[in-house]
Amino acid sequence: MTKRTVHQALYNTLADWETGHAIAHLRNGAWHREPGGFEVVTVGATLDPIVTAGGLRIVPDITLDQLSPEDSALLILPGADTWVTGELDAFGAKAKEFAEAGVPVAGICGATVGLARQGLLDERAHTSNVLEFLTMTTPGYKGAERYVDADAVTDGAVITAGATEPEAFAREIFAKLDVYEPEVLDAWFRLFHDSDGSAFMVLEAAGAHE
Repeated sequence: MTKRTVHQALYNTLADWETGHAIAHLRNGAWHREPGGFEVVTVGATLDPIVTAGGLRIVPDITLDQLSPEDSALLILPGADTWVTGELDAFGAKAKEFAEAGVPVAGICGATVGLARQGLLDERAHTSNVLEFLTMTTPGYKGAERYVDADAVTDGAVITAGATEPEAFAREIFAKLDVYEPEVLDAWFRLFHDSDGSAFMVLEAAGAHE
């Protein structure tokens, strides 16, 4: 695997809508600075199929114990009902391994609880669904003063977002990986988040120069 590989975690009750923009637009290569797109590899605790919140059955490509930061450009952690129970702490521990190695990790919705449980949000600016979501579900969480009321936040190797912000989450991922030229990233967000039709022509112009 190369640094053009992005990994997405899989587990039961995964929130389908939270990472669709990010992985689809990483993979398709449209408007990217570099041609070819990214390979998206899925990671499960085992190779058994998982069932998403929307009822999709997905078979992981690899298992968590096979995942190493040096093989990845970024690890994406979607939300799921089981983050707050601690059932997914192994994925949180892997995220800590990534962050400590300087490889980005992106967590949205419930996955921010997993990041908080590992202490990854104590000293970083971050966001989540709401501050109370973290304070009520994460004993030992010390990052309340660094909580930012924003759609998505990047601080160093850690990206966070709330459940209702899949486009902002994707934008932060694209920016961290330097996927698009700045004007293209701005146009992408205006089109998919704001339904700004004028942004389409910026993307079309970028595509014409690929």
